[in-house]
Amino acid sequence: MQQGRVVDLSVPLSPSAVRISIKENLPADSIILATARVYNAVLWTQDSDFSAIAGVKYTVKKKTSG
Repeated sequence: MQQGRVVDLSVPLSPSAVRISIKENLPADSIILATARVYNAVLWTQDSDFSAIAGVKYTVKKKTSG
């Protein structure tokens, strides 16, 4: 987390999130993707909702035993 950047959900970011939500069928996750795109950031995730989206680095979550 220390390498990350905290950004505010701003008014200019909101329309982008709405467009992504509709296009990618990502209701709340669209805010995360829109933020990454606005800041030209790489989005790394283990959330399978992002697995087929261009520009997202998706890795399969490893199952833990126990």
